[in-house]
Amino acid sequence: MTMLNQPLSRRSFIRKSSQGGTGLTLAMTLPSLAAAAESGPGITTGIAAADEFTPNAFVRISPDNKVTIISKHIEMGQGTFTGLATLLAEELDADWDQVKVEGAEADANRYNNLFWGPVQGTGGSTAMANSYTQMREAGAKARAMLVAAAASFWEVPGREVTIDSGIIHHKPSSSRMTFGDISELAALQQVPETVELKSPEQFKLIGHSPERKDSGKTTGQAIFTQDIQLPEMLTAVIAHSPKVGGKVKSVDNSAATKVPGVVAVLNIDAGVAVLARDFWSAKKGRDALKITWDDSQSFSKGSEELLQSYKALLDRPGDPVVSKGDFDKAYAESESRFDAVYEFPFLAHAPMEPMNCVIQRRPQGIELWYGAQLQTADQMQVAGVFGIKPEQVKINMLFAGGSFGRRANGHSDYVVEAAQIAKAYPDAVPIKLVWTREDDTRGWYYRPMYVHQLVAALDEEGYPKAWSHRIVGQSIVAGTAFAGMMQNGIDPTSVEGASNLPYHIANFKVDLHTVKEGVPPLWWRSVGSTHTAYSTETFIDELAKAAGKDPVAYREHLLKEHPRHLGVLKLAAEKAGWGQPLPKGRYRGVAVHESFNSYVAQVAEIEEAGNNQFLIRKITCAVDCGLAINPDIIRAQMEGGIGYGLSPALVSEITLKDGEVVQSNFHDYQVLRINQMPDVEVHIVKSAEPPTGVGEPGTPVAAPAVANALFAATGKMPRKLPFNDLIM
Repeated sequence: MTMLNQPLSRRSFIRKSSQGGTGLTLAMTLPSLAAAAESGPGITTGIAAADEFTPNAFVRISPDNKVTIISKHIEMGQGTFTGLATLLAEELDADWDQVKVEGAEADANRYNNLFWGPVQGTGGSTAMANSYTQMREAGAKARAMLVAAAASFWEVPGREVTIDSGIIHHKPSSSRMTFGDISELAALQQVPETVELKSPEQFKLIGHSPERKDSGKTTGQAIFTQDIQLPEMLTAVIAHSPKVGGKVKSVDNSAATKVPGVVAVLNIDAGVAVLARDFWSAKKGRDALKITWDDSQSFSKGSEELLQSYKALLDRPGDPVVSKGDFDKAYAESESRFDAVYEFPFLAHAPMEPMNCVIQRRPQGIELWYGAQLQTADQMQVAGVFGIKPEQVKINMLFAGGSFGRRANGHSDYVVEAAQIAKAYPDAVPIKLVWTREDDTRGWYYRPMYVHQLVAALDEEGYPKAWSHRIVGQSIVAGTAFAGMMQNGIDPTSVEGASNLPYHIANFKVDLHTVKEGVPPLWWRSVGSTHTAYSTETFIDELAKAAGKDPVAYREHLLKEHPRHLGVLKLAAEKAGWGQPLPKGRYRGVAVHESFNSYVAQVAEIEEAGNNQFLIRKITCAVDCGLAINPDIIRAQMEGGIGYGLSPALVSEITLKDGEVVQSNFHDYQVLRINQMPDVEVHIVKSAEPPTGVGEPGTPVAAPAVANALFAATGKMPRKLPFNDLIM
């Protein structure tokens, strides 16, 4: 019997259910649609239709044969929607063309990040890793229920029913049907407690590169915050204090209120908000404000002042992080000693989409639309503004035009601003808060400034027998909702990549000075590795040169106990032609680093361009991220991560003067331009290990690889970033 494209009738459905004997009883294990409606599902996922098959929180199958996969993680360009859909569709045996993806509502009970506990959020390159088994099991359980329903309908043993590319088959009788045909009966099956997952040799989607599920960005169909248009909606912009801690002393809004389109000027904690019928009117109204700021409690230091105070701390030990062997003794006994000091500036995240948010007061609570990266924190913070429960804050997850850590802010700064505006405005109309590029660049929450000091001594063979690493900088997590990450007063994000240095060194220590300054710190793509990879990988090159050894061979000797580091190092070196002659005027540099449980090695090739400057011609990258879910996305993330990592090496820095940010837009806070981007060649290590992150690990390796190439060319190691005087 063939049922393809012939939906199961309700009469047949009831008949087959009654013949099954237990079907209706088993259905009671599924949540009712009424209960789902009462829980207030988000607009992005909608309320499941009465005839949809919803076996769990991650998939819905409708009678028209559409498979909707729910992503608990935001899509901000990193390929999450595609990766998560791949995992579930693989075990469901769905046809890729029948699959669409929606963002999940804010609900940590169902959509928490399994690595973070009862918190819903995306970050730390955890999306695929924490969801790998969860999404596969969700797909496998749905598949088992479809098989059981088909077997019941056909009155055949379940072992005779198979699924291939979204079609359910009973091969002995040549019968077949779609998911949609059997979706209603599938909803009556018992959800299996356990399921057997596929082995890698059975994969049809995992390990391949199906078309991305966020391709609507190229057609204009993808919905970002700026695309949201609601009836009676107002646009808000805010005049912020140019200094952290600055408060409004007085404001003259007479000129602003006369700007056509402006409807209100409101004082809020963050500054002065101007509301208007459109963005341009709101901005013109803000420009017309005359504000006197009270800076008596504000931060007023400059970058150079901070730098000198940080360097002064290098003269004394910080809080101990790691200590093994006897550094002092080994250092004193050596005749070959080296030291280096590194300087890293503040960095802005600079996503292409500045911060924004749409908010509306509702009788039952608050509803928001935006690229939500840390839903649980945002719910709590907005609930605090209105004095309601977090579950009364409904968040509709939209696409985000990048983040790099900026939207994962435990203080939920811009979302709280939107909430304060909505609370202060008398009418419950939708309000869209928009930050300009200047607001975003000067919006604080930067990757902190750091200073490093490395000291080492070599043994008779030229390898380090003593290594000391001292770091000075702000803590990202202290005083935030993430303070629980602190260990004995140490912020692990300050020292990651240094405290777990893979090189075999008998006498090794790391200590940390955590300074408290007024600049709000925040993680930035690859967090601590943004600075530790640079200092450790360039220092190891200097030691290799002092020992008269090849940089790759030197690392190989010290990495004998770390096969995955060795694997990517050897692969990158081989593919880059390390050791083979280069044309005149070309030089290579290498770096290897692990972050977020992924291993990356890169070889940079540069070329003399005259006037003591160089061009970056090529970067060869090898990555071991465990099982490769989607090779194309992995390559894209390595390529993008390399470009992002080259920006602070070459051009990016935030500087302060008298407590104010100097930079304002892309003309002075520069990022890598397309003409500066080198050719990138990515090689993925074949692995059966569980998948790990790829959104961040490509970033920290690029800068030291280029710096080591410059060192090979000039004999001088850049120790202060950016080194924009050397690279064109």
